[in-house]
Amino acid sequence: MSDRPARPDTSRPRAPEGAGPWRGWRAAAEEALYGPSGFYRRPEGPAGHFRTSVHASPLYAAAVARLLCRVDEALGRPGELGFVDMGAGRGELVGGVLAALPAEVASRTRAYAVELAGRPRGLDHRIEWLAQPPAGIAGLLFANEWLDNVPVDVVEVDAAGTARLVLVREDGSELLGEPVGGEAARWLERWWPLEPEEGLRAEVGLPRDRAWAAAVAGVGRGLAVAVDYAHLAGSRPPFGTFTGFREGRETAPVPDGSCDLTAHVALDACALPGARLLTQREALGGLGVTAGRPPLSLATTDPAAYVRALAGAGEAAELTAHGGLGDFGWLVQPVGIPDPFRRDQSG
Repeated sequence: MSDRPARPDTSRPRAPEGAGPWRGWRAAAEEALYGPSGFYRRPEGPAGHFRTSVHASPLYAAAVARLLCRVDEALGRPGELGFVDMGAGRGELVGGVLAALPAEVASRTRAYAVELAGRPRGLDHRIEWLAQPPAGIAGLLFANEWLDNVPVDVVEVDAAGTARLVLVREDGSELLGEPVGGEAARWLERWWPLEPEEGLRAEVGLPRDRAWAAAVAGVGRGLAVAVDYAHLAGSRPPFGTFTGFREGRETAPVPDGSCDLTAHVALDACALPGARLLTQREALGGLGVTAGRPPLSLATTDPAAYVRALAGAGEAAELTAHGGLGDFGWLVQPVGIPDPFRRDQSG
């Protein structure tokens, strides 16, 4: 019996008149997410619809702060240390990192939140709010669940075995367009080859590769890290991963601004020379996040500390869980410094 996932229902509803033009998913998602009335410009922000590692526990921001301190050390403790939070949402991560840094390091840190939505009220005045990342920083660029929201085109194999661009209207109805060609076809051949079997799907990750390369190019010296739910060559999902999220629940992807539109990231395709991939479980373990329970003796000597430690262990377990956040990929890209994670493996 095959262990291949069941093929999803690919029947497509007839689009009503006035449902808008047919276009590829990349163009449709770009407008639906980032247009004037786009999903990511809503006042509630991403946290109103889904929960990331940043929202799961302050341990995450504290771990990123420790990583920034390692980068600071590798850079020789410069007078200005940059921290860039890509796809910053409402600034939750960058604010948490600043709060967790030692005072001396925080005093030298220049913090940037990169986000298309407007600056939230009450944000720490030390955080610069930008639509594009700064250039030439010395420090850490951190992209937590950013690449999965870089829009991509979806392709599907037709009855003749040809991969074609999936076209969509604003109501979510789909049809198959022209055969995939050019750079998209070459990317698929290299990173996500499709068998000539009707219904197989893939997402063309080329825009993400380029977005990540551009982000890394903004780091003069230091480290760039992308964290996302990912897949690797040899284990790509046969029907793709493109989906929608609304109010914490997965939903059918509809490019009308009502839901998030996302797909897992081919992080191995994004990787530049010198990069390596870790799981979040490995990365956070290397940064001191462990799910070990505190000793029972602490409950007697310091009950309050025991309760705090027990809560922290539970949060660490969620961040590093098998089958959950712990399986996320960390793409680690040093720029002119040694890999800060390598010291965890040295004697």
